[in-house]
Amino acid sequence: MSTLPNGWEMVVGLEVHTELKTQTKLFCGCANAFGSEPNTNICPVCLGLPGSLPVLNEKAVEFAIRIGTALNCVIQGSSFHRKNYFYPDQPKDYQISQYDIPINGIGFLDLPDGTKVGIERAHLEEDTGKTTHVGGSGRIHGSDESLVDYNRAGVPLVEIVSAPDIRSAEQARGYAAELRAILIASGASDGRMEEGSMRVDANVSVRKGSDAPFGTRCEIKNLNSLRSLQRAVDFEALRQIDLLEAGESITQETRHWDEDAGRTQTMRSKEEANDYRYFPEPDLVPINPTQAFIDEIARSLPAMPAQRRVELIAQLGGDPTQAQRDQLMAAVELNVDSFITGAIHAGVTPAIALARTANELAALGDEIFSLPLDDYVALLKLEDAGALSATQSKAVLADLVAAGGGDPAALAKQRGFEKLDDGSLDGILDEIIAANPDEWRRYCEGDDKLTGFFTGKVMAATKGQADGKAVNAALRTRKG
Repeated sequence: MSTLPNGWEMVVGLEVHTELKTQTKLFCGCANAFGSEPNTNICPVCLGLPGSLPVLNEKAVEFAIRIGTALNCVIQGSSFHRKNYFYPDQPKDYQISQYDIPINGIGFLDLPDGTKVGIERAHLEEDTGKTTHVGGSGRIHGSDESLVDYNRAGVPLVEIVSAPDIRSAEQARGYAAELRAILIASGASDGRMEEGSMRVDANVSVRKGSDAPFGTRCEIKNLNSLRSLQRAVDFEALRQIDLLEAGESITQETRHWDEDAGRTQTMRSKEEANDYRYFPEPDLVPINPTQAFIDEIARSLPAMPAQRRVELIAQLGGDPTQAQRDQLMAAVELNVDSFITGAIHAGVTPAIALARTANELAALGDEIFSLPLDDYVALLKLEDAGALSATQSKAVLADLVAAGGGDPAALAKQRGFEKLDDGSLDGILDEIIAANPDEWRRYCEGDDKLTGFFTGKVMAATKGQADGKAVNAALRTRKG
């Protein structure tokens, strides 16, 4: 974990905007679909044309309550307000949002490291459109022209505002990762940061010591990856410390993160609530969910990431290595742990099920969720039994996912994968040792780093057919 110089401490609060997985927008019947042709999912309501009236999407309310329940929030009656501001990608010149009475009040999120981060609110609002600046750096300054796509305008959002309880960039990243896993598990959002369906704003300030009052904060807007979040928070804290130690003051402002330059840059002065001139939305009635409706949603929620991690640890024998802990964290975060659980229940060695799922399967994209669990288990059993090497298993897995399932044994046969017998392995090792006498001498004298060298040579000679464990065992036997 990074530490700040000279006794400084950072104070971070995150505002996470997550789009909801509804079929239509928040106040109209236009499709909520990513990647459509620009300005095709629009109508008079989401464009704010005169005479159009909003109608609330009930599914969005349900999803908001699902998120609030998963975050231990107080679910309450709420109302909508108009948040007035002008941006080119906000067609109405105001945003329908929730102000003083959000649907989800105070809650909390427990991080895997044991830290409890407070949730101040998680409220419903509509998304804006998207502006693309053409030419130059891609920013508005220096661009040749700007194009506006209103397809996203009116898409339902929940904005989740944390308390300023985060004290490091690593912890900020951990909070966002855990929150993303919860959002996906709840079924309310797909959490795809690369598509903008989850975006993070970071409020960062610094203070001298943990008992000092909070400093002046700056907000870093629209961070769209966990890596960017961690880098931006670290940079901004150090920037503020440099200014304060030089006798200067911090200006409260909104800043942009430049990923290529690795620094934050001024965007505009920071707005306060009174700048938005909030007033109640006259065309929408308050939301008053019944307790029965709230309880029904709570009962329908699946197990959340923290519970699933505990269950996975138990299935691994209760004492996983640090590498296995990292793997199961990744598996739960990416929502692929059901493949691990299913494989273990079917008799696959837990370590193989964990490693293959968290590493290779998770890297193959959303297509993996169309892969029948039985076909995946059949593949892992071939590897478990030694019929396929780890390298071969990985190759067949890619074929299996691409085909949407199938017989892994048949796919392995099509690739020409056959188990290498001990006699063939001995002959190949003889040839490799004879071709690399200096390396073999150093290996026999105790240079264990050369294990990888010889294993790689065997794998290349056998086109991945050799079992890495068998190769290592054979090398140790020959070494004596």
